[in-house]
Amino acid sequence: MGHLLQPDDTSEIELFEPMNLIYTGSTTTGKTSKMGRRTDENPTIVSNTELGFNNGQSTFRSRKTKKTINPKHKTRDSDCCSVNFIKYSLHIFNTIFLISGSIIIGVTLWTIIWKHQYISLLSTTNYVTGTYALLTAGLFAVFGGILGCCGVWREHRGVLLLYTFVLLIVFLLEIIVGSLAYLYETQIETELQHTLNATFMEHYGVSEQQTKAIDSMQQEFSCCGAVRFEDWRHSVWLRSRRKNLIKPTEGRLVPDSCCITVVSNCGLRDGPSNIHYTGCIYGMMDDLKYHLIILGAIGLGLSAIQVFGMVLSCCLYVKLKDVLD
Repeated sequence: MGHLLQPDDTSEIELFEPMNLIYTGSTTTGKTSKMGRRTDENPTIVSNTELGFNNGQSTFRSRKTKKTINPKHKTRDSDCCSVNFIKYSLHIFNTIFLISGSIIIGVTLWTIIWKHQYISLLSTTNYVTGTYALLTAGLFAVFGGILGCCGVWREHRGVLLLYTFVLLIVFLLEIIVGSLAYLYETQIETELQHTLNATFMEHYGVSEQQTKAIDSMQQEFSCCGAVRFEDWRHSVWLRSRRKNLIKPTEGRLVPDSCCITVVSNCGLRDGPSNIHYTGCIYGMMDDLKYHLIILGAIGLGLSAIQVFGMVLSCCLYVKLKDVLD
């Protein structure tokens, strides 16, 4: 028979607290482990061996994550545009660059040597400025081509950077010259109509440079006077009584350079069988327009090439920084 508790025995009974229970669990190795207080309804029993294993694993993982991973260096043939590919492309570009620079120098020198004598007859310096600016671009192009070949061959990033700036200078000069040439080409006719006749009438026989230019122009273009041969009747050369003229009149009606067959004193007669009746403004206008179109086409056309060169040189400059042989 069981023992019944009396009312006075309740003070000796220890309260039942589920949170204070100590659970005993068995591990896979057969050892017994104890857990602390119960924190939930379904306690998880973890052995000391498992706890030690987990701690070791976490420590191993933490050490593994702290290991420094070195970045992979790119090789010469990595990526779609490798260093070798860009180098070969730049060599081809530099060859074209050198040829274009030589063409620019040749065209501008031809313009200066054969057409520079007519520059003194123009009222503005646009033609002279454009010609010499294009000549400067040609010289920079030759220098840049040689510099680019050295920089690509040596793979020197500093030389490549300087080469890029040279390409930028050539690009800007060619853009300026091309734009100036096409803009001036539309204004040359108006300028010649307003200034050429005055130059003929006021400076022939007075200025040596302009006198030679006018005589050369009348012989080259087979013309006489600025607009027509009658213009000479109103010139300082014919109407002036000055004795210090470079070429005295001596009874001539037109300069000897107006004659179909130029001989001494052939300008004493101004008949159509002896002199040209066409004015020089038409031949000079066509000639200057032709040269301006050439200069504009060379300037704007070759400037597009410099863009590819700058892009290639910048790509090679960046890629050489990360390449590991």
